[in-house]
Amino acid sequence: MTWEAWFTLGVVLVMIILLARDFTAPAAVVFAAVVALLVAGVIEPGQALAGFSNPAPVTVAALYVVASGIERTGVLNRLIDSTLGGGGSERMTLARLLLPSAGASAFLNNTPIVAMLVPAVSRWSQRVGRSVSRYLMPLSFAVILGGMVTLIGTSTNIVVSGLMQGSAMEPMGFFEVAKLGLPVAGFGLILLILLAPTLLPDRRGARRDIEDVREFVVELRVDRGGPLDGSSVEGGGLRHLVGVFLAQVERGSELIAPVGPDTVLHGNDLLRFVGNARDVADLTGRAGLTPEAKQHTAGIPTGRLALFEAVIGDASPLVGSSLKSVGFRDHYQAAVLAIHRADRRVEAKLGEVRLKTGDTLLVLGSPAFADRWQGSNDFLLVSRFGAADPPRADKVIPATLIGIGVVVVAALGLLPILEVSLLGAFAVVLTGVLSPGEARSAVDLDVIIVIAASFGVGEALFQTGLASNLAGWLVDGFEPLGPVGVLIGVALATIALTEAITNNAAAVLMFPIAVAAASRVGADPRAYAIVVAVMASASFLTPIGYQTNTMVWGPGGYRFGDYSRLGFPLTLLTLAAVGTLAPTWWAI
Repeated sequence: MTWEAWFTLGVVLVMIILLARDFTAPAAVVFAAVVALLVAGVIEPGQALAGFSNPAPVTVAALYVVASGIERTGVLNRLIDSTLGGGGSERMTLARLLLPSAGASAFLNNTPIVAMLVPAVSRWSQRVGRSVSRYLMPLSFAVILGGMVTLIGTSTNIVVSGLMQGSAMEPMGFFEVAKLGLPVAGFGLILLILLAPTLLPDRRGARRDIEDVREFVVELRVDRGGPLDGSSVEGGGLRHLVGVFLAQVERGSELIAPVGPDTVLHGNDLLRFVGNARDVADLTGRAGLTPEAKQHTAGIPTGRLALFEAVIGDASPLVGSSLKSVGFRDHYQAAVLAIHRADRRVEAKLGEVRLKTGDTLLVLGSPAFADRWQGSNDFLLVSRFGAADPPRADKVIPATLIGIGVVVVAALGLLPILEVSLLGAFAVVLTGVLSPGEARSAVDLDVIIVIAASFGVGEALFQTGLASNLAGWLVDGFEPLGPVGVLIGVALATIALTEAITNNAAAVLMFPIAVAAASRVGADPRAYAIVVAVMASASFLTPIGYQTNTMVWGPGGYRFGDYSRLGFPLTLLTLAAVGTLAPTWWAI
C-alpha cells in the first residue's frame, strides 16, 4: 500500500477508537479526521467537502423537520395511549405497541418517534403497574426494523442512496430496500413479541427513582433575627452540603429557583431541601432554621417548577464532565436531583460524578426547561413528569397531509426525495405547524455533520486504494464460503462497525469496501450497497450502536448486556435474510 493508504488507515482506526470510547461529540471526531486527511494532502478540498454538496445530509435535515411537525401534533401519542388501553396479556400489549410504531417508522425518522413515545409508554406502565423495561427496548428495536422498509425510514438509507448516486449508480428506490427490509421487519416483530417477555428482565427505570427523591424533601423556615437572617446561602453554610442541596427559596409570592450561592436569605423565608433521608434530617437541627409545621415530604411542589427526565447522548458536551465542572445549575437554570445509570441510582456526591452516555438525570427546573433543551446536543431526550405539554391539535390536519404528501410523491417517483423533503419542510413552517425557530431546533446538526464529514473519509478510502485492499482481505477470508459467504462477511463487518460507532459513519466507511468487494467477485454492487444500508441499521446488540437504543437505556433501567439478550436473535435473523434473500433479488 502507498503511504497515503497507510495514513488513511491510521486516521480511520483512531476515528473508530475515539467514536467507540465517546471521547467527544461524533461530529467533532469525524470532522477532525477529514481535516487530518485534507491537511496531509490525501484528499483535495473538493473531496473533503463532497458530503456537504451531496443530497443526503440536506434530505435528512428536511425530513427531521417534517417528522417533528407530526410529532408536535401528538397524533402518534394519542394513538399509542388509546391502543395500549388498560393492559391485557404482555404479548398482546407488545403487539399493539410495536406494530403501529414500526409502521410509523417506515415513513418518519426513528428518533422523534422514540422521543415522543418513551414518556407515553413510561406513564402508561406506571398507571397499570408494569415494568417499563419490558416495553422500551422492544420499542426501539421495532422502529429500527420499520426503518428498514423504505428509503426515508432511516437516515442510513438516505446516506447510502446518496453514496450510490455519487458512485454513478441510480439512487435507491423508495421501496427497494424493502426487498430485504420487509421480511426482516415482519419476522423481527414476531420475534420481539414472542421473546421479549421471556428474555427481558424486570429493571428499575429512571422514573421509579423519582419516587425516592420525592420522599426526601423537607421545608425549613429561616428564623427572624437568627444567624441566617441576612446571610448569603454560601455564607450560611448551605451551599456545599453532602448528599443534600437547597432546591428552592419561597419568599411570600416570590419563588427563587435555582438558588445561587450569593442569594441572601431573609427571615421567614421558606427553604426547600432535597437529598438523602438521613442528610435532610440532619438539617433540622441547624441553628437559625425551624422545621415547617406542615411538611410537604410526599412530593416536590411544582407550581412554578417541574420535574424532568433528561438522557445524555454520545454527542452531549456533558459526557466526561461533572455537574460541578460545567456549572450545571447556572448554565441550565435547573438542579439535578438524581443520576440514574444502568438499572440503579448513582449513590455519590452528584456534583462530582463523571457523566456517561446513557445517564439519565432527574432534573428540577422551570416548565420551559424542555422547550429550551429538547432537540439540543446536550440531551438526547427530555421528558416531563406528570402532565405532558398540550399537543397542537389544531395542526393535526396540515401536518398529517404534509407527511402523507411527502410519502406519496416520493413513493411514486414524481419528484426526487431531496426536492419533496424540502417542500415538505417548508410546508410545515408555512402552515404554522412549526415556527422557524422550532424547525431549526428539530434538525440534529450533529447527525448532519457526521453524515457530511463521513463522505470525505469515504473518498479517502476510495482514492488511496485502501477500500480495495480491505475488500481484498475480506474476500480472501470469506471466499472459501462462496459468493454468499463474501456477502455475509460484508454484513458482519458492517454490524461490527455500527455497534462501535454511529450507524451513518459505519455505512459510509463500509460502502466503498463493499463496492470493491462486489467488483472482485463479479457481483452486483447494488446488492452490496443495499446490504450495507440494512446492516448499518441492524444495531440490536448494544445501547450505543443506534441512537434510539441509547434513548431508552436510562428510562428503561437496562444494563449494557440486556441488549444482546433480545438483540442476538434479531441479528441472526437479519444475517439469515441477507444470505437467503439477496441472491434471489440480485446477481451475487
